[in-house]
Amino acid sequence: VQLVESGGGLVQPGGSLRLSCAVSGVVFENSAISWYRVAPGRQRERVGIITPINTTAYADSVKGRFTISRDNAKSIVYLLMNTLKPEDAAAYFCTLPSQNVWGQGTQVTVSS
Repeated sequence: VQLVESGGGLVQPGGSLRLSCAVSGVVFENSAISWYRVAPGRQRERVGIITPINTTAYADSVKGRFTISRDNAKSIVYLLMNTLKPEDAAAYFCTLPSQNVWGQGTQVTVSS
């Protein structure tokens, strides 16, 4: 099983970024995928999750700004982040909760 994140980078406050998580080695359409973020000096936070039936749930801190979606044909999960704030800066990881597998992470920096 492998998860590979991409799409991180530097964005100004108020900007948008879309992260991708490519998943392999598992029956993707049957898998829930989570996004977490880790920032220095802060607790690891689950950003959100998407289930096999496309239901989603989000942390209060990102609700209304972040959207998780999935493309079963490509085995990719997306995290669209809008109206980014400096406090959103972190390393973002996608995970396969059923097997506790994590990707290597992608860094998001929010700064002017």
